[in-house]
Amino acid sequence: MQQTQEASASANTLESLGYHQELKRTMSLTDVVVYGLIYMVPMAPIAVFGLISNFSLGMTVLVYLVAAVAMVFSALCYKEMAKRYPVAGSVYSYVRFGMNNYFGYLAGWAILLDYLLLPALLSVFAASAMAGLWPAIPTWIWVSVFVLLAAGINLGGINLTAKVNMLFLWIQLAVIAVFVVAVGIDLANGHVALSITPLFNSATFSWTIVFGAIPIAALSFVGFDAISTLNEEAKGGGETVSRATMIVLVAVTVLFILQVYLASLYVPQGTIFAEGDATNNAFYNIAGQVGGDWLRILVTLTSALIAIFANSIASLSTSSRLIFSMARDRQLPGVFASVSTMKNVPRNATLLITALSLIIGIFGAENQGLLTTLVTFGALTAYILLNLAVLFRFGIVDRSPKLFLHWISPIAGTIILAYALWHADVHAQIVGSIWMAVGFVIALVLRFAGRLEATAQTGV
Repeated sequence: MQQTQEASASANTLESLGYHQELKRTMSLTDVVVYGLIYMVPMAPIAVFGLISNFSLGMTVLVYLVAAVAMVFSALCYKEMAKRYPVAGSVYSYVRFGMNNYFGYLAGWAILLDYLLLPALLSVFAASAMAGLWPAIPTWIWVSVFVLLAAGINLGGINLTAKVNMLFLWIQLAVIAVFVVAVGIDLANGHVALSITPLFNSATFSWTIVFGAIPIAALSFVGFDAISTLNEEAKGGGETVSRATMIVLVAVTVLFILQVYLASLYVPQGTIFAEGDATNNAFYNIAGQVGGDWLRILVTLTSALIAIFANSIASLSTSSRLIFSMARDRQLPGVFASVSTMKNVPRNATLLITALSLIIGIFGAENQGLLTTLVTFGALTAYILLNLAVLFRFGIVDRSPKLFLHWISPIAGTIILAYALWHADVHAQIVGSIWMAVGFVIALVLRFAGRLEATAQTGV
């Protein structure tokens, strides 16, 4: 009964914001939480463990803790916006209604860098893992297989996606449990010892090193914004999405820190993994050291065929819904606002992301580090704009008395994320800045063309 009332309220708010309910509200709180967990990938640290260990000089746990704190502030901002504006489009829609269309477009353009590259990057991660087991098969074939399968499942509708996600989530949690038990046996037998150095090492510590690694670690956390793209498909709308956002963030933070801490126990102090396979497959090799070749193969296959592939499915779904939202608002070509009448999915937007993922994945397979930091550059930039939108809408315009939620949280989140971007990979900074400069120009053109009119109903 309560969910029905919340769904009705969300539908009424959607109408007041100028939209019609085109996507079906079929996802429960559990479905949305599972979707968020799948998108954020419980096993996410595995693919980037070597990169983060190198960047942080072994302080992997500290990096994830700082990244989690930064994401808590942004997650709270998403939570508040999800309740106020129950529309698909995530940060694009929230900044658009919270500030104005111009800044909304820039936020959408920033997160678009994330959403356009992430499905491709995930296919590259999966292909790299599989190539480690079967090197005779070219990487581009694995990339193509993962991208096309993810597209097929998405075109089958959101209900099919939700069912596949649930199965994949339980498999991941089971494999994580096996890894934890295996490490526990090693600890009990004295083969490895507990250590504080993954959290803090006075000999190598500096905030510059830690914050330089955050843009890579943040890749594991960017999924909570994807939850908000389901605002028009969740039963209960914004209330369901806001609850799911916080549940997912807490759950994955615990899972991430547990995995990187246990894996770091097997990395001698001062170790720098060699560029290439040694870095990309660092966690898989540690799994082999922990439990033997069978555990290495189990973790590798689960990461590639289950965890990363499941994330690819959710990522493609999220990316297509952002394209759909921007096209619906005439910020992108209208052809991408088309919704399939049979499956109620944004078909053309899904096909666009599929094509781009194939191209970027095949030609970018040798640049995992750059792709990773580019993905997070777009996400962190969009999060900064979201934080500013919350500060503007709730703090300045509404004069909210909620000091922490509407003043301290967005300001603290902005400062931490801006500092992390300042210390990001220089190549990612250059390419990301060029991307944003192009976005500024396009936004100006759209504004002069009358397609970025002042947003109505921002006070809803």
